Amino acid sequence: MTAKLFTPLEAGALRLRNRVVMAPLTRNRALPDGDVPGPLAAEYYGQRAGFGLIISEGTQVSQQGQGYIWTPGIYSAAQIDGWSGVTEAVHAKGGTIVAQIWHVGRVSHSSLQPGGSAPVGPSPLTAATKTYDGTGFVPTSAPRALGIDEIPGIVADFATAARNAREAGFDGVEIHGANGYLIDQFMRPSANERSDAYGGSVENRTRFLEEVVEAAAGAIGPDRVGLRLSPFAPANGVVVDETAPEIFARGIERIAPYGLAYLHMVEGTTGGPRDLPAGASIDALRRLFPGVYIANNGYDREMAIEAVETGRVDAVAFGKLAIANPDLVERLRQDAALNEADRKSFYGGGAEGYTDYPALEAASA
Repeated sequence: MTAKLFTPLEAGALRLRNRVVMAPLTRNRALPDGDVPGPLAAEYYGQRAGFGLIISEGTQVSQQGQGYIWTPGIYSAAQIDGWSGVTEAVHAKGGTIVAQIWHVGRVSHSSLQPGGSAPVGPSPLTAATKTYDGTGFVPTSAPRALGIDEIPGIVADFATAARNAREAGFDGVEIHGANGYLIDQFMRPSANERSDAYGGSVENRTRFLEEVVEAAAGAIGPDRVGLRLSPFAPANGVVVDETAPEIFARGIERIAPYGLAYLHMVEGTTGGPRDLPAGASIDALRRLFPGVYIANNGYDREMAIEAVETGRVDAVAFGKLAIANPDLVERLRQDAALNEADRKSFYGGGAEGYTDYPALEAASA
């Protein structure tokens, strides 16, 4: 009998031929002139078209939204054209792909910002983390607080990015609300000390999240929009405190009525332990969302099959395994051996560690 993990799934307007999802993975290989995805990106994603859903690497909605060198954008004509080559390669093999749209907020460096200016955040609190500038990992720059009059423009950037993604041939978008980036920053007391309509109360802290969801859903239809959250991940300098369960519960309650394609959650610490703080519950948050739920973080074949079979999750996203195994779905289906990911080639570079991982038939030959 076929495990449910390998059966089709409808997530809003998205048609997944299986429930194995490629997680969004920053690879820092956009062309330096204009942060455009090139032919190598089309080959990379095309190789992975067997996934039920591919979620692209984080793609900045504006230059201000960029936090790392050589990450692609989706705000210029050249970028839209570059992404068109990627979506064509995936669709030619029957795959489904959405663009993850993000604004990093304070997790950036002034060298990446327009005119060398300071990054922006909810408050002028420097992220206790590092960014990648092409030579290595360097401390992030001190941010300035966004003026309340600037926030609508960023919300509009997300809507434009969603429209641009559809123009580039993407089947939809995933809003990046996780891992200590701008949407996450607004929700966390450790990053947001505002006293206006975007800070203080739980309602105010979740306002920006809802505004971005509403804008993207209005631009391309809610059934083509997903959302990623990491409620209990202390990523990129945010602190997970006792307010997290209440804030994220309210955030999910606010976006639930929009009828999004899916909710994608990091269960535990991004790329780390699955343990949760005392009083935290992924299942409690998941129950607040009526649609398709994609789980992420530390899943292996057995865990994924069991989680989908029992109905606890609808699909499972894989990160490092997706980097090293372009044909991960088939390998999981056959319970075949897996390639090991080479961490040294995760960020930056060319084909090595990007498009040269062997598929099953090549490996066995």
